[in-house]
Amino acid sequence: MATTRRELLKLGAGAAASLAIPRAVLGQQAALFSRPIPTTGYEVPIVGVGTARRYNVGTEAADRGPLRGVLDTFSRLGGSVIDTAPSYGTAEQVCGDIIRELGNRDRLFIATKISLRGLSGRDAGIAQMQQSMARFGTEYVDLMQIHNLNDWRTQLALVREWKDEGRLGHIGITTSFDPQYADFEIAMREPGLDTIQVDYAIDNRGVEERILPLAADLGLAVVVNLPFSRGGTFARVGSRALPDWAAQFGIETWAQYFLKWVVSHPAVTVAIPGTARLDYLIDNLGAARGAMPDEAARQRMLSYFESL
Repeated sequence: MATTRRELLKLGAGAAASLAIPRAVLGQQAALFSRPIPTTGYEVPIVGVGTARRYNVGTEAADRGPLRGVLDTFSRLGGSVIDTAPSYGTAEQVCGDIIRELGNRDRLFIATKISLRGLSGRDAGIAQMQQSMARFGTEYVDLMQIHNLNDWRTQLALVREWKDEGRLGHIGITTSFDPQYADFEIAMREPGLDTIQVDYAIDNRGVEERILPLAADLGLAVVVNLPFSRGGTFARVGSRALPDWAAQFGIETWAQYFLKWVVSHPAVTVAIPGTARLDYLIDNLGAARGAMPDEAARQRMLSYFESL
């Protein structure tokens, strides 16, 4: 029977205790490990927050309250990267509203996208970026990404202009589709890019062959989505306990095991697991503290996982 992350947290008494730390104590935890975006040197913590699906909610306090708690605690603990998109339903508006309420915009690195579906052209890209900035109540976005290569040549020229004008801090491209990899490699070689975003997990390693090495060669930051393979990693381990040797890397939960495996890849800059619960947030950020696995340890982690 597949085991969910929620069930795994309940099974781990030590992990449960760590997740119950009072809010006042959370700020005393160790700083999060960060990495620089190579093109600018701007440093971001290696674990951020993804908002697809989970932040697509209405205006009710019952829906937004937990998300508000996550985004508040996230910045208080030193987190910064929040990734969203216009195509994520109401997520972009929800994040914008909450961030304005909290007044923590200056502590965050906002990443969103030009996410055109059935549209193309310069005017469509401008309209969507203007809408995104209005939702965040800002005239500046830290990272604007061209989502899934849609109309990428036109949109890349546009975001280059906006970056030159000081409206964007960084620009990037994304894909979550293996058939796009050949075109993605072509786009990666275009001048002016700062980041790429791809899906990558311990059981989803397709980007290791060409995409991650190329990003390293080109000096591009790598944003990783779906580091838990939509929950597939948790289903694989079931109710099994962590191996004893994982403790040497400060790993207390399977989520931290999977995240540390991802973010310890030398080409990866930040992972953005979808995070809509406070206990998941605190758990995830634990992967940004303590010792990082080296290549030998990563291979051991992978071998152990594949043996299950």
